[in-house]
Amino acid sequence: MANGVGEGCAQLSAVADAVLYEGYLLYPYRRSSAKNRVRWQFGVLLPRDWVERDGPVAPGVSGSADSWYQQTECLLRVRREDAAVRVRVRYLQHQHKQVEAADGDGGHRPVESLRTADGATLLSFEEAVSRETELVLPLAELVRGGRTAAVGAPAGTEYEPLPRAAGRTVRRRRQVRAETTVTAEPLAPELYRLRVRTENTGGTADPRAPRSAVLAHALLATHTLLAGDGVEFVSLVDPPAALAEHARGCRNAFTFPVLGGAPPVSADGDGATDAYMLSAPIILPDHPQVAPESPGDLHDAAEIDEILTLRTMLLTDEEKAEARATDPRAARILDRVDTMPREIFSRLHGAIRSLTPVPAPAAGRPAWWQEGGDDGLSPATDTVPVDGVPVGGGSRVRLRPRARGADAQDMFLDGRTARVAGVFHDVDGSVRLAVTVDDDPAAELHGWYGRFHYFRPDEVEPLGIADAPPGPVPPALPRSPRPARPADRPEKGRSDARA
Repeated sequence: MANGVGEGCAQLSAVADAVLYEGYLLYPYRRSSAKNRVRWQFGVLLPRDWVERDGPVAPGVSGSADSWYQQTECLLRVRREDAAVRVRVRYLQHQHKQVEAADGDGGHRPVESLRTADGATLLSFEEAVSRETELVLPLAELVRGGRTAAVGAPAGTEYEPLPRAAGRTVRRRRQVRAETTVTAEPLAPELYRLRVRTENTGGTADPRAPRSAVLAHALLATHTLLAGDGVEFVSLVDPPAALAEHARGCRNAFTFPVLGGAPPVSADGDGATDAYMLSAPIILPDHPQVAPESPGDLHDAAEIDEILTLRTMLLTDEEKAEARATDPRAARILDRVDTMPREIFSRLHGAIRSLTPVPAPAAGRPAWWQEGGDDGLSPATDTVPVDGVPVGGGSRVRLRPRARGADAQDMFLDGRTARVAGVFHDVDGSVRLAVTVDDDPAAELHGWYGRFHYFRPDEVEPLGIADAPPGPVPPALPRSPRPARPADRPEKGRSDARA
């Protein structure tokens, strides 16, 4: 990921920047907001003695739980004998901003807030500084035992005088001790499993100290960017069939690697590969992209630009003043919102990603855009054939999400059994089965108020039809639900203007 690596790296870096500041400062961006008093929720690597004070941590696929390490394993194909892997480890270093007022005797005293002579207000608050370390490693070295490199950050103190000798701002950072180890294991000719493991190697004076006291020694929003010379990475979400078993053997802890770069023009082919990979502490799809309509990051998890922009515009003058005093990044968000041209704002309302025409209604099927077009349809009694078996309300099925294009949340339900609540026809002519999962303790409650998982008919295996006829469909059920697919879910750094 050095200069000149390519446009794909630049696109991936934009997404990685959004990941870096995921949840950095949540709307309404004020220090007094309760949710901004408990920050740093993703990719937090704390000293091991603090994390394991009550026992070892249980690894998971995403980094919403505190840990002392983060491990990425992925597959790479090698195309040249002199192949090399580029690894960039990125995180935020905690920084405490303390406002100090002049005491009149040439000294300073810490205060929670200070209003300067020019009318500006400053608040003491927690900030962060971005850190990154890049390694370029020959594959031959990684196979021989790999390399371990320091990726920590030094302590530091910075002083900024305030106008008219009113005081000063002091920013202090504690040392962060960390290291990254990169190794590669040959699996087959031209196929390797790459492992990148980043650990917090520091310690704490008191393992029983509160979390807020040890954050100064943590890596925050930790994630890894991968690229290479003469290599390509294999998708763990949608691997080629021949590599599926090897992909299942990859063990990722507190991170979720996905392919980077631009999405393929066509979905044809056996599995996905790319020259770049992003291993993030939040779950993303392969080829995540920042929506081109988005004018800038809003630092809010799963943000939708239009909604947050409108809400920010509605803050009172007093609330905006507090947000500006809280953090420089919050001030920049307010400046952008207050000066946003009308044409930029209108772009946030919606966008067409594809001009592919909607197929004409099949014979006998009503035109959905006409009033009464759904007359005669009944989600509770309609059926759809699956492997020659009519499946409808009351049917039992086994869930088999598609390997390509399935939502990450759906993949967690692979192999589970479920009961169909209804058959729904979407406006594009497609069909979705609304289901409740059998072993979900809240299944009955979900069915009562109409909260279902939605799957295509080719994503289920029929197990049989219930003997008893299905009950009436609750009035709250929609006629044409939008299935929860990746393109429908807002992701960090994306606008809500999506296809």
